[in-house]
Amino acid sequence: MEGTTPVIETIEAPLTYVVPTGEKLFAYNYEPPPGMPLRTGRYEPQQITIRNGRALADTLSLDREGFVLLREPSAVGNFYDEAEVKRIYYPEIVRLLTAATGAAKVVIFDHTVRNTAPEKQIGRQVRGAAARVHNDYTETSAPQRVRDLLPPAEAEARLQRRYAEINVWRPITGPVQSSPLALCDARSLDPADLIPSELRYPDRTGETYAVAYNARHRWLYFPEMRADEALLIKCFDSARDGRARLSVHTAFEDPSTPPDAPARESIEVRAFLFF
Repeated sequence: MEGTTPVIETIEAPLTYVVPTGEKLFAYNYEPPPGMPLRTGRYEPQQITIRNGRALADTLSLDREGFVLLREPSAVGNFYDEAEVKRIYYPEIVRLLTAATGAAKVVIFDHTVRNTAPEKQIGRQVRGAAARVHNDYTETSAPQRVRDLLPPAEAEARLQRRYAEINVWRPITGPVQSSPLALCDARSLDPADLIPSELRYPDRTGETYAVAYNARHRWLYFPEMRADEALLIKCFDSARDGRARLSVHTAFEDPSTPPDAPARESIEVRAFLFF
C-alpha cells in the first residue's frame, strides 16, 4: 500500500565469530597483569543473513529456539540508577521469569547497563555493546556460579534438579536503531561450535562460550525494539531432555541504520531459575 513502510524480511550483516586455532581463550575483566594481553583469540566477521523475527514472535519458545520476545512495560524511571534498578526492576524481572517459566525460585545476581556512545561508557558501570558471537555460561561456569551465589547445602540441593540461567535484555530507550541484538536459533547450533573462554576477574574466574562459524546457524533479530519490550535469552539449561539448552547472541551493525541514529541504550539482567 502506498505510504507504508515495507517489512524487511531479511538483512545481510557481518557477525563476528572466533576462528578456532586451538589457542586457549581468555579475557580479563580488569587491567591484566604485566605482559599479559587483555584477551586472546582471533575473531573474523562473516556475512550472515539475519531474519526479521517479528513475524515469528508469537511462535518462539525458550525450550525450542532458546529465546522469546515479550511486551513487558517497566515502572523504572532511571535505569542508570543502580539502587532504583535493584528496588523496582529486580522484582519486576522475578515476576516476569516466574510467570514465563513456572520456576520455583528466581535468583537475580547482576545486571549490565550498556550505551554505545563511547563518552557515556564508565568502566563496569556502563559498557559498550558486546559485538562478538557468544554465550554467557558453560557446563563448567553455570554450576560454579550457583555455588558462588547460594549457601553450600542449598546450592548442592538445587544442582540435583533442573536449573537454568536466563538473561533479560531490554532497551532503555527506543526504538533501537543502532547495534541491535541478533539471536541464533538453538536448533541450528552444534556443540562443536562452542569454544570455552575464561573470563578472568580479580577474585574469580568464570567461563563463557566463544562461537565458531557454522553455515547452518539461523539468525533472527527484532528491529526497532521499544523500551516496553524485553527479550528472554536462555544462556544455560541443565536439562538434557531435548529442549534447547542455550542460544548464542551478539550485537551487530545493521546496514539499514540511519547515519544519525541515536546510540543504543540497554540493560540486561542475569538470573538463575530453579525448578
